[in-house]
Amino acid sequence: MKKHKIAVIVGSLRKESFNLKIAKALMAMAPESLSMELLDISGLPMFNEDLEGSPPKEWVALREKIRAADGLLFATPEYNRSVPGVLKNAIDVGSRPYGENSWNGKPAAIISVSIGAISGFGANHHLRQSLTFVNVPAMAQPEAYIGNAAELFDDNGKLKNDSTKDFLRSFMEAFETWVDTHVKS
Repeated sequence: MKKHKIAVIVGSLRKESFNLKIAKALMAMAPESLSMELLDISGLPMFNEDLEGSPPKEWVALREKIRAADGLLFATPEYNRSVPGVLKNAIDVGSRPYGENSWNGKPAAIISVSIGAISGFGANHHLRQSLTFVNVPAMAQPEAYIGNAAELFDDNGKLKNDSTKDFLRSFMEAFETWVDTHVKS
């Protein structure tokens, strides 16, 4: 398999974010064919079409990193049964200006992580809706909803649950195949 560059986007800004911990765990267990890079969206100015004439440097940098990626991995919490505003803003920024959608055609996978039992189901599916509109084919199986996240990590932020580790390995193997199948040559 060819080596593919993967942009990892975390929808939580919290320093001790469970989504960030899961993203780092996924990055550590990624197959060798996937080169993972965490994209920082924390300082991304809110999208405002009036700024497109002279876009903020953070917008330009995000768009360039998305374009350079072969695939995308999203980790999101659920806020009010949807995605956090920072993640939606990143999608909006990357999809503009009109006709220059940076996300276009990039294969993706989504994992949602929550301290609750519902495990971010609503956010996962809202994100899928937005990605469909920006023409990002999101991996359908295996679905990845991680609940009760507060009990999955040790004091150093490392996964301590073996069944979760096994699931995440299989998730990454499926993602590797998904990316390899969908990347434009």
